[in-house]
Amino acid sequence: MYAVEYQRAKSVADAAAALAKTGGKALAGGQSLVGAMKLRLASPGTVVDLSGIAELKGIRKEGDAIMIGAMTTHADVAASAVVKEAIPALAKVAEGIGDRQVRNRGTLGGSLANNDPAADYPAAVLALGATVLTNKRKISADDFFRGMYETALADDEIITGVSFPVPKKAAYAKFPQPASRFALVGVFVAQTAGGVRVAVTGAASHVHRATAIEQALSKSFTADAAKAVKIPADNLNNDLHGSSEYRAHLVSVMAGRAVAAAG
Repeated sequence: MYAVEYQRAKSVADAAAALAKTGGKALAGGQSLVGAMKLRLASPGTVVDLSGIAELKGIRKEGDAIMIGAMTTHADVAASAVVKEAIPALAKVAEGIGDRQVRNRGTLGGSLANNDPAADYPAAVLALGATVLTNKRKISADDFFRGMYETALADDEIITGVSFPVPKKAAYAKFPQPASRFALVGVFVAQTAGGVRVAVTGAASHVHRATAIEQALSKSFTADAAKAVKIPADNLNNDLHGSSEYRAHLVSVMAGRAVAAAG
């Protein structure tokens, strides 16, 4: 590690002001940022700790949506009776993130702001057509994820919560990388009020929608319909964990499993 200034914010306004003044990084659960700092992949001069801001935590039902505060941990989402009743697939996503330590420290907002190419939450947010709320505005899921570790957030913008519309059906299927437990390929499938949405994580540089599978499932919401779609390997990840062709095959397989789990 290296010398870094630590500030603990008391409110969202305090945190935003500190980020704007110092050009530092917001610290949520720290499961990604601290690791990156240790490896010198990130070197902020200042970290602004959000953990003391009570207004960023909590889960509640708001009409036909579930509102989850940005600093709510994965463990709290997984255990929430509100989430389990309204969007059980979202609780399952949280339950399968990392290990127990990660789930008890990592947060929804931190995961989305980091936007790891193989993270689970981005697939749920994109497939459910969620809205990311910040201290400045509301951002639709389709506009939020921009690229590898890149989002629509400004440097001094802080995620305050996420509003998840309750779907008709939804499920997530993940083929995990055994060591990291990140998704080699993960597919979240949802039947929403606006139609079928399918989001894929782990396969490419960032989470994205599988429009070909969406079209197939719009005609026939069955596992066979999803598995029959041939995904092009172009632009998919190709590394020691799996070739781009292997990942392309897994996208259809995981989509089929997600549809079967959705019922």
